[in-house]
Amino acid sequence: MQTLENLYKQKRSLELDWEQEHRKSGRYTLDMVRIDHAVRELISDIKAKEATLATLQNKIDDAAPEVSVAT
Repeated sequence: MQTLENLYKQKRSLELDWEQEHRKSGRYTLDMVRIDHAVRELISDIKAKEATLATLQNKIDDAAPEVSVAT
């Protein structure tokens, strides 16, 4: 599975490709549609990865020992 950092890098790369395509053609093209679809898929992957990391962090936080100070 890819790291979250790599997913963000891929998304940024696709956004740059989209921008270059727009500058080259000056209109919305089929390549831009393909890039938009790929970006949406990456965003879904990013959200899933972030949710997984949040779940793991919550498990770690819940497993932390509780310290009580006797008075």
